[in-house]
Amino acid sequence: QVQLVESGGGLVQAGGSLRLSCAASGRTFSSYAMGWFRQAPGQEREFVATIGRNGLTRNYADSVKGRFTISRDNAKGTVYLQMNSLKLEDTAVYYCAARIVGYQDYAYWGQGTQVTVSS
Repeated sequence: QVQLVESGGGLVQAGGSLRLSCAASGRTFSSYAMGWFRQAPGQEREFVATIGRNGLTRNYADSVKGRFTISRDNAKGTVYLQMNSLKLEDTAVYYCAARIVGYQDYAYWGQGTQVTVSS
């Protein structure tokens, strides 16, 4: 089992940058694929990015491709989301999640961190 705690959210102007962090408890962090998701008010939660156990495999939603970068540090048990060129439509609560390799669903979720992009 793993517990996830996000941090790094905040208020930023359009065009600016933020880096989100997600710290995982437990000693098996490297066993999990990790993902970032977001949910805007009145909308369903949507996929943002995912990264494989060793960091070599990364996938992004089309809406963030070229602007966001997911990375991980297995020694620190942390996954990051670097967000550049932020847009108003990136405003949402961002969640990190852990998926056991070989399973399709993300079993563990953090509490979320708010990102607000202003004009």
